[in-house]
Amino acid sequence: MHYSRTLSFEQALQKARHYCGYQERCHRDVQEKLYSFGLRKADVGRALATLIEENYLNEERFAVQYAGGHFRLKSWGRVRIRYELKQKQVSDYCIKKALATIDEEEYEQALEKLARDRAEALAGEPNAFIRRQKLQDFLLRKGYEPGRIAAVLK
Repeated sequence: MHYSRTLSFEQALQKARHYCGYQERCHRDVQEKLYSFGLRKADVGRALATLIEENYLNEERFAVQYAGGHFRLKSWGRVRIRYELKQKQVSDYCIKKALATIDEEEYEQALEKLARDRAEALAGEPNAFIRRQKLQDFLLRKGYEPGRIAAVLK
């Protein structure tokens, strides 16, 4: 969405507050949104600083919420979550902190449940080798570590 007229700094800041208040956002998404309002680079930097000071924008809080949400709702593994947060240019420190919030026992259970459910879905595949390969590929796409997948498939 691109605005035909540029907003004043205050109007853009107000819209950005609403944008951040609605849902946790990463710095890059907010930065892109501010540019879409027609702000110049210096004003975007000023607006980001203001949003951080006012606690509308917090990268660590975003990363923790993103990791937890995508693990619980989409059953993503740590590899996929790390990759997606990297794509959003979240710092390594925040990524590490976010991944540490995922409970180890829940993580194991999620992987096992995903493997069980997918194995049932693939039960119609007559070739055991192909069935195992498809299951392994699925779990890798979900972002689980190859070592953990091998252990679950045993």
